[in-house]
Amino acid sequence: MKLSSESFRDGAAIPPACAFAAIAGDGQVALSANRNPHLSWSDVPAGTESLVLLCIDGDVPQDATDVNRSGVSLPASMPRDDFFHWSLIDIPVARHEIAEGALSDGVVARGKPGPEVTLDGATLRQGVNDYSAWFATDPAMAGDYYGYDGPCPPWNDERVHHYIFRMYALDVPRLALDGRFTCADVLNAIHGHIVDEAQLIGTYTLNPALAAAPARKTRKKTA
Repeated sequence: MKLSSESFRDGAAIPPACAFAAIAGDGQVALSANRNPHLSWSDVPAGTESLVLLCIDGDVPQDATDVNRSGVSLPASMPRDDFFHWSLIDIPVARHEIAEGALSDGVVARGKPGPEVTLDGATLRQGVNDYSAWFATDPAMAGDYYGYDGPCPPWNDERVHHYIFRMYALDVPRLALDGRFTCADVLNAIHGHIVDEAQLIGTYTLNPALAAAPARKTRKKTA
């Protein structure tokens, strides 16, 4: 199975239009267009009954104490953890792509509704992403963030973040999840049902120094 995008190349930078935040003209960070990237897939194996899509940032600092704190940098070597940006399940086998902006177009305070979402007449389901927990103590932003919300890495991070878009072909037509669910719930539910998988990796940074550096091809080992 193969996964690709017209929004960015594998190993290259995700465009600001597909991010939650971007570097503004004055060098400060501002909210961005937050459009889901275009994704297309091919060579889905026989026996596949549905597809699942996840987006994971594996470069999030485990200790958030100094995140976006003026005068402090987050070393590239500090311990990292996963941050889930998207889970889309029950994708019909007949579908082969998702257009840019089809499921997310703009930042929605308190989050987009879910879990059900309609795409070209078909009903799919989206889980809550990890912005739900990140904004939990912010009265203006707290809520359940369903679906895709794009990159917003710390602007003082010395590491460029890698965003893994991973698609799974499953042997079941509907994933056994009810009501509100998380990306971690999806990973547990697909266990034992995976026929094949494919992934695509994009990079992103809000650190002006890293953004201005010459682009380098990056590779990231994943489980």
